Amino acid sequence: MKIDADGFSFDFTDALNVFVFDEKDRTKPTYHGQPMKAVDIIVEFPDSYVFVEMKDFDNPDFYEMEDSTAKDGPKDKKEHFKWLKDYLKYKFRDSYLFRHAEQKVDKPIHYVCLLTFENALNSIMQKVLSRELPVGLASERWKQELVRSCQVVNVAKWNENFPKWPVRAGGHDAAAG
Repeated sequence: MKIDADGFSFDFTDALNVFVFDEKDRTKPTYHGQPMKAVDIIVEFPDSYVFVEMKDFDNPDFYEMEDSTAKDGPKDKKEHFKWLKDYLKYKFRDSYLFRHAEQKVDKPIHYVCLLTFENALNSIMQKVLSRELPVGLASERWKQELVRSCQVVNVAKWNENFPKWPVRAGGHDAAAG
């Protein structure tokens, strides 16, 4: 199934369904119309769901630093990093809540953020985001995990990690499937 969204084109060859979850068009059946954040697309496979959030940054240097979580880093970059991390976290959590209300969290969920950052910054973001979502069973009382895995990748790393689901930048902004 092919889909173009937010300037990226994907081909999820073995998906059961793929759709724009952050749908803006009220006439589309996937428009959810609630004042909640939403991941860009959701992909359904026989054994899992994949929530995909994409961001193409004009100026990745705005967030770039050795470790944006370090107390001695540039304050503005730490604030931008924290804002982005929170933004990605709440995109996932609101989408999870919406899908829970739809009774569509019946399979493990994987969260993939496709960001146009270098691997080093994506790695830092993945580590912090995985901890705060949280990934896996975060409490002894939990019977179900919120998210099975979290990955933060750029286009090259996406294509390396997911060769069955190629992506390219420069897609159209309309969904197809």
